[in-house]
Amino acid sequence: MYPSSTDAFPAVEAYAPGARVSDEGVRYSVWAPKHAQLAVRIRRPGGEEEESHAMTAQSEGFFTFDDARGKAGDRYAYELPSGAVLPDPASRFQPEGVHAFSECVDPRAYRWRCSDWQRCGWHGQSIYEIHVGTFTAEGTFCSAIQRLDHVVSLGVEAIEIMPIADFPGERNWGYDGVALFAPARCYGSPDDLRALIDAAHERRLAVILDVVYNHLGPDGNYLGQYSDSYFHAERDTPWGAGFNLDGPNSKPVREFFRSNAAYWLDEYRIDGLRLDATHAMRDDSPRHLLAELAELAHARGAFVIAEDERNTCELMVREDGGGAQIDAVWADDFHHQVRVALTGVQEGYFGSYSGSPEDLAYTVEHGWFYTGQAYASWKGKPRGEQCRHLPSTGFVYCIENHDQVGNRACGERLEHLIGSASFRAASALLCLSPHPPLIFMGQEWAASTPFLYFTDHAGELGRLVSEGRRKEFAAAGINQRLAPEDVPDPQLPETFYRSKLLWEDIQHGPHASTLELYQRCLAQRARWLRGKALERAAWSVTAHERAIAIRYHAADQPERLVVCSLQGEARLSLSTDPSLRPPHGYTWQLDFSSAAEPAGLECPTVGSNGPVEKLSFGSPATVLLVATQGTSNAGLR
Repeated sequence: MYPSSTDAFPAVEAYAPGARVSDEGVRYSVWAPKHAQLAVRIRRPGGEEEESHAMTAQSEGFFTFDDARGKAGDRYAYELPSGAVLPDPASRFQPEGVHAFSECVDPRAYRWRCSDWQRCGWHGQSIYEIHVGTFTAEGTFCSAIQRLDHVVSLGVEAIEIMPIADFPGERNWGYDGVALFAPARCYGSPDDLRALIDAAHERRLAVILDVVYNHLGPDGNYLGQYSDSYFHAERDTPWGAGFNLDGPNSKPVREFFRSNAAYWLDEYRIDGLRLDATHAMRDDSPRHLLAELAELAHARGAFVIAEDERNTCELMVREDGGGAQIDAVWADDFHHQVRVALTGVQEGYFGSYSGSPEDLAYTVEHGWFYTGQAYASWKGKPRGEQCRHLPSTGFVYCIENHDQVGNRACGERLEHLIGSASFRAASALLCLSPHPPLIFMGQEWAASTPFLYFTDHAGELGRLVSEGRRKEFAAAGINQRLAPEDVPDPQLPETFYRSKLLWEDIQHGPHASTLELYQRCLAQRARWLRGKALERAAWSVTAHERAIAIRYHAADQPERLVVCSLQGEARLSLSTDPSLRPPHGYTWQLDFSSAAEPAGLECPTVGSNGPVEKLSFGSPATVLLVATQGTSNAGLR
């Protein structure tokens, strides 16, 4: 739970990085073991002259300066012996951009409105992923507040904000961040971000922040000018140099990230962190940094979700207390199976998935599909571990997210590639599976807009990014082969503006119908798919010809059967298959169908009293059946 007084903050270490505002002034602290001396240059609000103050060298390469006159709003930078003037690596705000002076921020100044907020931990909440810059036309923290009522009416329980650590330029996905403590100025001020989080909490929405601890962006990364020990000389990631988490002088590096995680949790009331690409965080220490981050979060009642391609149980919460104790992972195997089943595309990494009912059922039953099998993209090496023993809440599922849409050259969403019936069937399966669903902004109304890859890098770097994007899609991959001129240029402002949601879409028939479908599915989930119903012993999954079935049989509620045919043309007898028969003395009643047209499904309509003994899918659909007392041949064992 957050301290009830907004003036109370957890104690920080004496040399905690950044500019700390207090009643006694401002303490500046920076780790710069590369230098024998350092100065801080300060600009007072309204002042005409800069002040330069020598900093005091502390142990382990830290420098500090206590400014008794310091206040929030002061701007500052660190001056190296070479004369270079650089922003603070732990800056709380970069109002003039990531290359300019930093600004002192007092987190106590914001007066929180939601006085009864407290963290509820992780219990498999449904999640709504947003990119602040494209979520609204204005693309700001404040404008996002105006759309939170829509998110509430949708029925999700948490919003996940894509990375907001400040980046070069005015537009970016967020994974090129270089100022890890500074909310991106193009979205608003730190207090604007607090207002967004406050408004979400007032509406009983949890807030998850996506953070990137595996690399920094290519422009505005000044860490190496303060210390040679921030990055590991022999460990690179696909996106840049890897951090030194376990080598010489790695302790302050680890503390930098621990401090960052605590900062978002303590000063912004974030409920949970989503850690980007944790498989790229190499750490051979006796205790992995991920475990330390999870412990730090759990001590505050918060939770941690990881994106990790390894399918390893070592990440997850375990009863014996081992592993990293991460609460959940993005489990992309489900997305890949669904995508292949619906589109038939098996290029790139999709080539390792069949999309068959058997493989889809195996994925849902376990959590991820690869549990030790040979994986083609890893040159046939085994991938994954058995995970049937882990809780279903540990696997976050999606049928689209920022990566799976933006990885396509033209940013097509799943709903742009398949028919409406197929999209509705997949959407219902996502919402009614035992695993927590993640919905990408606009997905709930089958948004007409793409989500493209966009950047705003200056000079030669910008040219190289544009050129690299064209080359990436010159050959066939997960897209059709494209001519260079047909690949949207990520550097063009138009590419960014095309990715903004068109909220007026909701007013049109097909979009409104899809939104209603999501609202109904999530209402079903909220009504009965929680608590004991999610326990592994309370559900099972079976594969059938052109369909899968998830059977829920928690002791405290009626049995339910979710049947999904992603390709249609499936015929199932509910009386001859033991896995599909209703309990003795009961019949199946149709409670929900994703089919927009009754002709797509041959059985009694929703709300009728007729028992369902056969299912015939004329087109893709997902249905929910509920066991109701009454006798029929279908109930005989």
